[in-house]
Amino acid sequence: MRGFARTEFEFLSRIGTALERLWQTGQMADFSLMLVLLVLLFGSYVQAVAGFALGMIAVAVIGGLRLLDIPTLAAIVSFLSLLNAGLSLRGHVHEIHRPTFFWLGLGIVPGLLLGYWLMLYLNASHLWLLELCLGAFITLGGLSMSLRPRSWARVSGAPFTCSMGTVGGLLGGLFSASGPLLGWFAYSQPLSVAIIRATLLGYFVLATSARTVIVFFEGSLSNTVLLYAALGAPIVVLGAWLGRRFPPVVSEVALKRGVFVGLLLMGIWICATALNTGLGLTAL
Repeated sequence: MRGFARTEFEFLSRIGTALERLWQTGQMADFSLMLVLLVLLFGSYVQAVAGFALGMIAVAVIGGLRLLDIPTLAAIVSFLSLLNAGLSLRGHVHEIHRPTFFWLGLGIVPGLLLGYWLMLYLNASHLWLLELCLGAFITLGGLSMSLRPRSWARVSGAPFTCSMGTVGGLLGGLFSASGPLLGWFAYSQPLSVAIIRATLLGYFVLATSARTVIVFFEGSLSNTVLLYAALGAPIVVLGAWLGRRFPPVVSEVALKRGVFVGLLLMGIWICATALNTGLGLTAL
């Protein structure tokens, strides 16, 4: 108990130190910080309504504009997605489709470990390639999720569901965002929307928890991550509350289609920027 209290005190002290430094350097009112918080608010609202998209929206806009580096951004998104999914899942745990959730969860860990290692490797030696992967991921995600998936005849079996969990874990390890793939898979199941949404949220709670543990033991839980997580937490809580209290006036399908059309355009732009950077480095 004493060791836990010491760890909690150190955790809060690191957040306080980071906040003090940010205030002293005059960056608290910086436009980029406000933009990050606005993006998180919108992404949290959409995820509360649709069951996914916080990670995608955050990495697309914040990563695309290079407001934060990808490893830091992914770690922050893990924290905040965990908070958002947990709040959105409250009162709906009983609606989780347990067989699907079990087999998805079984495939998460190996995918997360591989994806996280790949992210660190590319960020250290081939950053433009990592950004190209991000752009391609967002482009394909926007392209696929702008279309309404057809419901399959029966619920997917254990091997396929487990493999989807692994691929989702790979994307989660890379960018802490596996919404498009898991959204396509989940909404293709012959299940009610409430069950699909609860199962997706349960998966994200598990995936983001596991990724945060990996980041902690790898040693990348920096002051910057803790700072943005502390600043973004109330914003994410607000977005989740707004999504539950004030659903959009448009249909959920129209909301998702609009969001992912925007992501498609953002992904194409990120790909073009990364290719331009990569070709320029090659030419040098």
